[in-house]
Amino acid sequence: MLRLTWVQPEDLIGHELRQASQDGREPSAVAARWRAAGGPEAPLTAGASPTPASPYLRLLATDLLDELADLPSTLADDEPTDLARIKSLCPDWPVTAGNRAAGAMGVPPLERSREWGRVGAGGTPSGGGTPQTPGCATTPRAPHPARLEAAWLGRAVGCLLGKPVEKLPLTGIRHLAKATKNWPLRTYFTAHGVPEDLLTRYPWNRRSATTSLAENIDGMPEDDDLNYPLLALLVLQRHGRAFTPTDVARVWLDELPAGRTFTAERVAYRNLLSGLEPPLTARHHNPFREWIGALIRADVHGWTNPGDPAAAAEQAHRDATLTHTANGVYAAMFTAAVIATAATGDHDVHACLRIGLTVVPPRSRLARAVHRAVRLAHEHTDFDTVVDVLHDTYAATHHWVHSVPNTALIAAALTHADGDFTGSVCRAVSGGWDTDSNGATAGSIAALLAGSPRALPERWTAPLKNRLATSVGDFHGTGFDTLARLTHLEATRP
Repeated sequence: MLRLTWVQPEDLIGHELRQASQDGREPSAVAARWRAAGGPEAPLTAGASPTPASPYLRLLATDLLDELADLPSTLADDEPTDLARIKSLCPDWPVTAGNRAAGAMGVPPLERSREWGRVGAGGTPSGGGTPQTPGCATTPRAPHPARLEAAWLGRAVGCLLGKPVEKLPLTGIRHLAKATKNWPLRTYFTAHGVPEDLLTRYPWNRRSATTSLAENIDGMPEDDDLNYPLLALLVLQRHGRAFTPTDVARVWLDELPAGRTFTAERVAYRNLLSGLEPPLTARHHNPFREWIGALIRADVHGWTNPGDPAAAAEQAHRDATLTHTANGVYAAMFTAAVIATAATGDHDVHACLRIGLTVVPPRSRLARAVHRAVRLAHEHTDFDTVVDVLHDTYAATHHWVHSVPNTALIAAALTHADGDFTGSVCRAVSGGWDTDSNGATAGSIAALLAGSPRALPERWTAPLKNRLATSVGDFHGTGFDTLARLTHLEATRP
C-alpha cells in the first residue's frame, strides 16, 4: 500500500501538537482529545506511520489541526513572520546596499563582539580575522567565480559527507566512524571494516549508501540540499531580484517533481495544488513550518548579494515564506546574511555569524539558541562536549529536522573550527540531526571563506568529478564551475 509521507492528517497532528507547545500555544486539551480517541504519536523518523488511520481518526485529525491553528500564541510579539515587524525588532538591522554610497555596511560595533568572547587583550578579535571599524566596509562587489565555485563545491561536499548517516542517532554516527578509525571525523564514511552487528544496529541511510559512502562516490548524487539552490538560481534567472513568493511557487510547479519535496515543502506544494496561495501555503496544516527546509534554500540569496546581508535576508524571506513561518524563516534569513557577509572575503567566520544575527529578532528562540551554541563552542575545547550539551537541550523536545537546534549546531561547528573547511563540515556532520543539510550549509560558508576550489582538500572534491545529478530543470550533469558562472551572472545583474 502506498503511504504518502508528510501530508496525512493523522501523521501531522502529533507534529502540530509539538509545534504548538514550542511556539507558545496551549495544546493540552486538543492533545487529550486525540489520545482519548486512540490517536498515535507522530512518526519518529519517517514521514508516515506504517498503517493508515481509520476514517474517523483521519477526520478528527483534520478538525484538530484547524483547532490548533486558531489557538493564540504567547510568543507572537517576539516572533513575527512579517518582514516589517521582523525589522522593527532588530536594532542592528544592516544598512542596505542602496544606502551605502559612503561605504557603510552596518557591521555591528566591535563592542558587541565581546558578547561572543572573541575580543583579546588588545581589543582584537581572537579568531584570526581583522577587526571591523564600526560602520565601515567596502562597496559590494560580486565574488570571483572561483569563490562561488568553492561555495558550490563546499555545499556538495558537506551534503555528501552527511548523507549516509542521515536519520541515525548520535551514538550510531560515532560508533560507525570509530569502527573505521575515522573519529574525530576527517573524511567520507566507509563501510569497509565496519562489523556486521554494528551495521545491523545502525544501518546506513538506505537511499544514500549506494552513492555516498567513500567507495561508492561517483560524482555528486541528487539531494534536496542541492536541488533547492538550483531552483533559487532559476527563480533569479526568470524573475530577477524582485521575485515574489508566488514566483517561487511557479518555478517549483514547473521544475520540481512533487516526489522530491519533503516536510514543509511537500505540504506547501500540496497546498498550492489545492488552490491556496502564499503565505497561507506555509501555515495551512503545516506543522513543519519551523523546520530546516527554508534554511537549505538560502545560499543563492547570500551568494548573489555579496556584502549586503540585508538584501540577502530580504530575498531569503520572500523565498522562505512560501513554506515557513517565524523561526523557520529566521533560519533562512540568518544563513543568507552570514553567506552574503562571507562572500566578500573581508570578514572572518565569527564576524559573519555575528552579522547574520542582526537580521534575527533577538528574543526569538533561534537567536537565543545560536548565541548559546556559539558560547558553548568558545567554552569547550572538545566539540563532542558541545554536541552533547546541545542534544541534552533539544533532542527530547525538537524533531531532528527542526531549524532551531540544527542552526545552533551549524553555528557551533563553524565557531569551533574557526571557519576551517574540513573542521567545519566534519563538526557539523558529527553533531547528528540533519547531517547532510548541516554539512552542506557549513561547507558552503567555510568554502566561501576559503575563497577558491584549490583551497579545498582534493580528497573532498575529487570524487565529485565536477558533476551534479539532479531532477531540476536542465541542470542534470552540470559542473560546479558552470554553476559558479551562472551564479556570478545573477550576482552582477542589476
